[in-house]
Amino acid sequence: VQLQASGGGLVQAGGSLRLSCAVSGITASSAFMAWYRQRPGNERELVASIGNVRGTRYADSVKGRFTISVDNAKKTVYLEMNSLKPDDTAVYFCNAYFRGRGYWGQGTLVTVSS
Repeated sequence: VQLQASGGGLVQAGGSLRLSCAVSGITASSAFMAWYRQRPGNERELVASIGNVRGTRYADSVKGRFTISVDNAKKTVYLEMNSLKPDDTAVYFCNAYFRGRGYWGQGTLVTVSS
């Protein structure tokens, strides 16, 4: 299983970014997929998740601003981020949980300037 995250960058507060996670080795829709982030000086935290049983879930801090989705044809998981705030600055990681194992992609840095 390999996860390849991309789409990070520098954006002004109020702007938008879309992160992508290319998934290989499994079908994304058959796994529990999630985005995590690690802000400077903080532990890694769950941002959004999507799964067949639990549907989509979001951290309170991003509800209404972020949307997680899966495109099975493109084998990609997305995180659409709108109304970005400086506090969203972090390294974002894609995660897959499949058949009792967790898999991580490399992070992609999102920097939101004020």
